[in-house]
Amino acid sequence: MPGFWGAVGGEDHAAISISKAINTQEAPVKEKHARRIILGTHHEKGAFTFWSYAIGLPLPSSAILSWKFCHVLHKVLRDGHPNVLQDCQRYRSNIQETGDLWGHLHDRYGQLVSIYTRLLLNKISFHVKHPEFPPGLEVSDEVLEKTAGTDVNNIFQLTVELFDYLDCELKLSESVFRQLNTSMAVSQMSAVQCRLAPLIQVIQDCSHLYHYAVKLMFKLHSCLPADTLQGHRDRFHEQFRSLKNFFKKASDMLYFKRLIQIPRLPESPPNFLRASALAEHVKPVVVIPEEAPEDEEPENLIEISTVSTTEPQITSDMFEQTFGPPNGIRDDRDAQIESLKKEVEMLRAEMEKIKLEAQRYITQLKAQVNSLEGEVEEQRKQKQKALVDNEQLRDELERLQRVKQDSDRSQRLCAEAEKKANATEIRYTKLKEKHSELINIHAELLRKNADTAKQLTVTQQSQEEVARVKEQLAFQVEQVKREAEMKLEDQSVQLEQLRQELDTRRDELDQAQRSLSHAKQASTELSAQVEALQAEKEVLRRSVSEKECELLSARGLVEEKELQRSQEVDKATREICELQGRLLEKSNQEQSLQQKLLDEQFGILQETVREAEDILRDAVAKLDDPLHVRCTSSPDYLLSRAQAALESTGSLENGHAQYVASMADAAGLVGALALFAHLMADTIVNGSATSHLAPTDHADRLTETCRDCGQQSLDYLGKLKDKQTLGCAELGDVRRALQGVLQLAQELRPKSLDIKQEELGDMVEKEMASTSEAIEDAVRRIEEMMSQARNESSGVKLEVNER
Repeated sequence: MPGFWGAVGGEDHAAISISKAINTQEAPVKEKHARRIILGTHHEKGAFTFWSYAIGLPLPSSAILSWKFCHVLHKVLRDGHPNVLQDCQRYRSNIQETGDLWGHLHDRYGQLVSIYTRLLLNKISFHVKHPEFPPGLEVSDEVLEKTAGTDVNNIFQLTVELFDYLDCELKLSESVFRQLNTSMAVSQMSAVQCRLAPLIQVIQDCSHLYHYAVKLMFKLHSCLPADTLQGHRDRFHEQFRSLKNFFKKASDMLYFKRLIQIPRLPESPPNFLRASALAEHVKPVVVIPEEAPEDEEPENLIEISTVSTTEPQITSDMFEQTFGPPNGIRDDRDAQIESLKKEVEMLRAEMEKIKLEAQRYITQLKAQVNSLEGEVEEQRKQKQKALVDNEQLRDELERLQRVKQDSDRSQRLCAEAEKKANATEIRYTKLKEKHSELINIHAELLRKNADTAKQLTVTQQSQEEVARVKEQLAFQVEQVKREAEMKLEDQSVQLEQLRQELDTRRDELDQAQRSLSHAKQASTELSAQVEALQAEKEVLRRSVSEKECELLSARGLVEEKELQRSQEVDKATREICELQGRLLEKSNQEQSLQQKLLDEQFGILQETVREAEDILRDAVAKLDDPLHVRCTSSPDYLLSRAQAALESTGSLENGHAQYVASMADAAGLVGALALFAHLMADTIVNGSATSHLAPTDHADRLTETCRDCGQQSLDYLGKLKDKQTLGCAELGDVRRALQGVLQLAQELRPKSLDIKQEELGDMVEKEMASTSEAIEDAVRRIEEMMSQARNESSGVKLEVNER
């Protein structure tokens, strides 16, 4: 039983704290009440108690009450127990209903409530989807890197979600500052503080979101081209300007100066096109002072004196009422009460000292933590800078190595070319010398032949033969020289021919010697000429030997070139094989990415189908909901809704055909499906509301037709969930059901709509005349009320009445 009463007492304290924190007074939420609610979530490891009281609050009755509820919920999400997030996820429909209600009303606080609820819903969705980020948004850079991963698509999507998150925060701050006109510019006014108080949590969220967005943008620019991320950079620059303007306005207000230390952003946004700019980024740090504001009196979280003093007081009052006042004699119980009171006061004072000491220690530790974080940030900057410098040096070294390799290759080619030129020049010089020598020998022989012709008339025929042989030999030598210069590879054939010709000439010389044997005795000069011819023959033989040596060297050079060419061919073959392997790998990767894209598009379609099914089931459930009986609608409105739903089936059918033709793009089908689901649900709900005013027969038929519309739509959506039946899904049954609704709505239209055009014009003129008379009467009454108020009131009361 003591535990039960303790629990009941705890719930009473929670109810008191919630009622004090969330009320209709236009004043900021006191920190002590919010702190009690947050400590309660840590005590019970969740927000069940908070929501059990929160759902009973009359939020639709007061916009200020809804605004303070959103503020407390934001603080509970940020600083409460981690399980609070799941509890808030279960009650997100209540939050959304509150925002939708006040969004339709033209109330200053109502518009702020609508924006605040969208921020809270976005916050809950983001942290449920990414549990690595706590609702307080405090994570290390290592956790951020691990969450982002290495997949560019995941990094891209996470960056977009952070931008959306930051947009919601900035929109709330801009809306608050827009409502603070000149008459409410003093931040010490209670009404102004009521609007400004939630911006403390917005500043805390924005500082973390800005830091994470900068990190992910640098990571994206290291993976994707700059042109691809132009839209991201434009959106970030716009958010940077809004956030800087928000921080500047908040820093200038006295209300924030005593509650929060707002960081300063740099003058210009980071340059994501320069990787080294990441080292210049400084994480913005928000500091919340631990000391309570002076206008807030300290209060113990546990009221010790309440239990110890209340019960004796009640007992003493009952005793005095029954037996009269005491006669001056204090019994032992009074003494115990007094001693307990003194002990409680001593314990309270000691607890205050301990609390002050603990706060001082916490402040010192936080200062140390901030200094250590600054040192870590500085070391991280130095490390990042060193990595960037190392990368630049590595690139420079690779470039120098490539330049050195190119220069070495050029030097080798130049050396080889010089060697080839020198060898060619030497061969040409040798051939030129041989040619000159042969010309000189030929001229000498011609001169000797002329002398011999004059002296030896007897041997004239033989001499002419010798001259002819000489001419033939000279011509052959010229031919050999030309062929050696043009084609070295044909020299072996030419040398064979020369050998044969030399043998022939040798035979001819032998014959000439035999024919001249009779003339040897007559002329010694003729024998000398023969000896000269033999010497010339020896010279030609040596020349032929040299040509053979040159031919062998040329063959060796050709073989070397062929070997080099074969090596180059092998190298090119290996490179081709390597490129083919890379091409195959790229094609496999492209196929996997294509399959992943198809799976993602199909997953998006399935999420849309499930959402559409939920919408339609909710609409069909309204047909049997007893709370929906009071809702009514007109046949004309039902007719317009059913016609719009029928028209949406055409775009849905086109989107379905496009998706079946190309499953890599489900955007058209998803958009058409969402529109169809909402219009169909609207038709079913309005059909149910129209049936409440229709005759019984028509009401039953209309209800069943609406139910058939919902069932046929759910059957069509069921076919879209399976890849086997997705291609054969058709909307014929859905169209027939909608046409049935249109027919019934047409039958339920009032018969008065068949009035002729002339009668309708007369009725409209009569109605306009009566309306004009009513307006003139109302204007006259308002003027009488204003004149009466001016006569009876003055000052502030007169100004209020005029408003």
